[in-house]
Amino acid sequence: MSRLHTLVATVDDVADHFRAAQAEKVEIPLEVIEGLPDVVMIKNRDQRRIGNMTWGFPRHSRQERERGDPPGRIGLVANLSNPLWDKIVVQPRQRCIIAMTHFANPDGPQGEKTRTWFSLDGERIIGWAGIWRMTDDGPVCAGLTMDANEAVMPTNDRMPVILAPSEYDRWLGGTIQDVIGFQFRAPIAVGRMVVEATNERWRSGGLPTRQGALL
Repeated sequence: MSRLHTLVATVDDVADHFRAAQAEKVEIPLEVIEGLPDVVMIKNRDQRRIGNMTWGFPRHSRQERERGDPPGRIGLVANLSNPLWDKIVVQPRQRCIIAMTHFANPDGPQGEKTRTWFSLDGERIIGWAGIWRMTDDGPVCAGLTMDANEAVMPTNDRMPVILAPSEYDRWLGGTIQDVIGFQFRAPIAVGRMVVEATNERWRSGGLPTRQGALL
């Protein structure tokens, strides 16, 4: 899947959806790419809390170190055995749920790609299965991906691991077998997806216009 999603909702919307307490200050980013703040829910001492984390685990390549550049960011978890998170994903306390309303993929010919948005019909908030850890610069998160369904496949062969509200506690407290089961199960049904193709250029910053699920 692409590295772009959005949260067209209020802090209260997110807190109500997750039945969670809010952090003192929660920023709602309209456009999330790796390295920018995301809104997540974690469970701490049996209490759900929402707050901000930077989307993308930092990873310093040798070339970046040699140039003195800041580390790159990786926000998508496709391979659970990757050393970047294989020790983290087995620990329930390091799991989180990323809040979003839409995710986007680039669509169209090279050099003319536009934004196509995906959401769930009738769902106010989408819970995306994620993991997190603390760094010297604060908490960071990443979201798991899985094989795409037929609605997403024309633009990308991967899509987010989307959780039903009834699955939140299992994701946050389950075993590594549960994690594997979520990532490798069949993707969400095509009939539940809303696809919004736009004329907005991929780097335009344009947001989805269809927000019927949010009203």
